Amino acid sequence: MNMAGNTISILPTVTMCMMAWQPIQALMAISATFKMLESSSQKFLQGLVYLIGNLMGLALAIYQCQSMGPLPTHAFNWLLFMRFPQKIKNSTNGLEV
Repeated sequence: MNMAGNTISILPTVTMCMMAWQPIQALMAISATFKMLESSSQKFLQGLVYLIGNLMGLALAIYQCQSMGPLPTHAFNWLLFMRFPQKIKNSTNGLEV
C-alpha cells in the first residue's frame, strides 16, 4: 500500500493491479481453500474470515484506484459527453417586455 502512492506512473499502477489481482485470484480458488478447511471444527468462522479478508483487500484496491484517479468518478471526467443547453437569443429591438 505504501508503494502505490497517489500519482499515476508504472510502479504505483503495477502495485495497484497486483493489490486487486491477489484477492480476485484468492476468491476464484475459494472452493480449494474450503476443502482444506473441511476437517476443522470452526470451518464456517474460518471461511467467513477468509472471505471477508479478501473482500476487504479488494475494497482497499478499489479505493486506492479511485484515489489515484484512473476511475471516472467525478463530473469533470464526463464533461466531454455532456450536452449543455443552448442559449436562446431573444431580440426585443430595445422594447421592454
